[in-house]
Amino acid sequence: MLFQKEKLKVRHLKVEDQHVLTKWLSDPFVLKYYEGRDNPFDLEKVNKEFFNPDNDSFGCIVEFEGKEIGYIQYYQLDEETRKRYGYLDKTENIYGTDQFIGEIDYWNRGIGSLLVKSMLEYLVEEKQADVVVMDPQIWNVRAIRCYEKCGFKRVKVLPKHELHEGEYRDCLLIEFKKR
Repeated sequence: MLFQKEKLKVRHLKVEDQHVLTKWLSDPFVLKYYEGRDNPFDLEKVNKEFFNPDNDSFGCIVEFEGKEIGYIQYYQLDEETRKRYGYLDKTENIYGTDQFIGEIDYWNRGIGSLLVKSMLEYLVEEKQADVVVMDPQIWNVRAIRCYEKCGFKRVKVLPKHELHEGEYRDCLLIEFKKR
């Protein structure tokens, strides 16, 4: 287990999680916000993307009240991404994170905020992160509002940053800085 906060538990990904990831990442409601409805995942694609030994991110399953409800990953920013985002101070320890709640019955219940705040605490306290960044698509107002509620600040627009449903979409670089 990575951490537990109230009714929320985050644990490292296991091979057995491939089926629940496939379920979530083939659901059009989830795909609208994560990966795109034109990009559904089957078991083979889940294994390739989430269980690739060359992947530098740490994937985790999110549980709430004992039920698997979502996914979160964290990673240190590589040199290329640091430059693209404008982080030139090499002494800063910078992490990124991505997440989704795959069980739509758990949307709009404050669980996303609890998850993001808890991951921030983990990254700052356990990984000594100075900065944590995310790059949600600009149109995803609900997610951006959640992240701002958790302490993220807007940094800049990343034009045509992410391919989503057949077109490159603008994203918003947001950051949380350790106080």
